Amino acid sequence: MESVTCTPVPEAVTLLAGEVRSRHGEGVEAIVMYGSCLRSGDPYDGLVDLYVLVEDYNRAYERRWLVWANRLLPPNVFYHQTTHQGKTIRAKYAVISCEDFAAGMNGWFHSYLWGRFAQPCRLVWARDSGRVTWVAGALVAAAARLVAETVPMLPPCFDWRRLWQTGLRLSYGAELRTEKAEVRARELVAHSADFFRHLTPALLFSLPYACRMPGQGRFCIEVPRFVRFKKQIQWKLRRFQGKLLSLLRLIKSLFTFQGGVDYILWKLERHSGRRIEVSPKVRRHPLLYGWGALWRLYREGVFR
Repeated sequence: MESVTCTPVPEAVTLLAGEVRSRHGEGVEAIVMYGSCLRSGDPYDGLVDLYVLVEDYNRAYERRWLVWANRLLPPNVFYHQTTHQGKTIRAKYAVISCEDFAAGMNGWFHSYLWGRFAQPCRLVWARDSGRVTWVAGALVAAAARLVAETVPMLPPCFDWRRLWQTGLRLSYGAELRTEKAEVRARELVAHSADFFRHLTPALLFSLPYACRMPGQGRFCIEVPRFVRFKKQIQWKLRRFQGKLLSLLRLIKSLFTFQGGVDYILWKLERHSGRRIEVSPKVRRHPLLYGWGALWRLYREGVFR
């Protein structure tokens, strides 16, 4: 995992990350890249997704309300753009403490972090070699958590592809998303097949269940019935919890994200393939007038 994590990123992303790091001071410990630009290999296509890991929120901000917002509902999400070789490169970056990042992999009930970071990522910058190892360990923990929460949702025998498609589908389904979870999960697994296939055996054999491998890429695991029932209930609860948390994070981004309304509309249009119009009063006062627009888009199936 560490070798994959430390694969170099494009020069433009390094530049972007350096400017983001300077905005949040000496408390920045590491910056991780994930998402669609990483998969496409083109940092100029859309928004580069970055996670900025900080030692302490007090050292990351000058404004006190941002500290409290980050503590109450991590992460805080921001926008930044710069120019590289005459081209504009844009980033959506999230700020989260190392403590919250670690808790999100191991302790959080919802899959917001461990669902995201079970996927391929790149370490753009780290303070020292100790942080490199720490980040790699956190990403392994994310993958292990997703596997542990997914296996009880599968039949007794399955292959590695079904494991990851199911896990990512469940994770995506526990958030407000414009794309269909099942379609997105298949695309992600197909794109990073080698990554997921190589991770699978070690993670499965580390589970506290009897596991055997009857064929190449196929596994059979004995999961107790009560565990299967428990996980089914938990994933239903995650769907409800996740929709609420997604809405709250969406509202918070209106305050932290430059051009927050335009970003939300761009993201909805990008994934739904349709043009979305809102009135000028929604742009001026999204908290007062945005609810009707959100409800209309939800009823039309723009996001789920």
